[in-house]
Amino acid sequence: MQRLNVQRSKTILSNLRRSLHQKPDFEKVGSLASLLDSRSVVRFRGPDTLKFLQGLLTNDVVRGFGGVGGEARAPLTPNLAVASVPPMYAALLTPQGRFLYDFFLYRPPTPREKLDPSGSRPGSDDPDAPFELLADVDASVADELLNTLKRYRLRSKVEIENVGQDFSCWQRYGGNLSKTPPHVKEPEAASVGWGSGVDPAAVSSSRGNNHAPLVEADKETDENNFVLWRIENGLAEGSTEIPKGEAIPLEYNLVGLNAISFDKGCYVGQELVARTHHRGVIRKRLLPLRFVDNNGEEVEQRVSPGSEVVDPESGKKVGTVTTALGCRGLGVLRLEEALKRSGGLSVRGQKDVKVETSRPDWWPTEWFQEYQQHSAVA
Repeated sequence: MQRLNVQRSKTILSNLRRSLHQKPDFEKVGSLASLLDSRSVVRFRGPDTLKFLQGLLTNDVVRGFGGVGGEARAPLTPNLAVASVPPMYAALLTPQGRFLYDFFLYRPPTPREKLDPSGSRPGSDDPDAPFELLADVDASVADELLNTLKRYRLRSKVEIENVGQDFSCWQRYGGNLSKTPPHVKEPEAASVGWGSGVDPAAVSSSRGNNHAPLVEADKETDENNFVLWRIENGLAEGSTEIPKGEAIPLEYNLVGLNAISFDKGCYVGQELVARTHHRGVIRKRLLPLRFVDNNGEEVEQRVSPGSEVVDPESGKKVGTVTTALGCRGLGVLRLEEALKRSGGLSVRGQKDVKVETSRPDWWPTEWFQEYQQHSAVA
């Protein structure tokens, strides 16, 4: 998965749209691209940008984007900024260690990291230009997020502004996107968990071009298809799917998505996250769900977020649906019951709606091993 920020195109998006009733087979259609109206962009600019974010966010932004003084790491040659400074996923938590907001962070390339207009030599940096980062954030809480960040700013020399009118968020996803040929050298691992491959053409289009990512006309598709793809891969996003002020980051698999650093030092909510991590097994996790009837046929629009998943024999609650779209969903469920009784679970109050669960392929193997060991001891 590769997140893209590109300057907003003035053209009307009129290419092919796929509806939910024509679900694409993501592995067969190859990579797709969607404009994400659900995401906005915030810009951080100033000499204290890294220091400010380092004390707030779950990931190590200093290690990812530069030194303590704010100097970003310079690539060896022009036009290698993408490979040298990959994007980073991170979260802002409450002091009690509960999720508030998520961020996809990017550092725009400097002029010396690009060729000048002649194409023969690097551009020249302005030594007085302020250091800056861009953050792709949940658009529905963008204003609230800015107010929260500004309350933490105090005397820090960092400007924080919503630049959603100047930038758009695009997403490349689908089949074969993360499958990189053996002869292609991978960049240093980015923070967007399981996704190992980076599409060079798409990345370059996120670095200052005025047009949408380079993609065939019939591959541009509605954002709902990206939501469906995320759901099928067990990925929640934003402050609604990851309930703001309630969600425990480790249960929503933020460690597996490389959104949390355990050796960077203090940040808001760090103590409780670290304690939960080092205590051992996470008994509940976010899982992909599929809703079917008693005959195994998919049922549409029968389940809503907040519905309880139960063992129909005992009536015991196994977990809660957090996201639902058509016949698919996400839910935080107890692994012991969810993985043993997939298909044997139901929605409370709807015994004719069965819940099937699956373990995403990108999960680290140790998570499943921990669960098996815990089950054996129990």
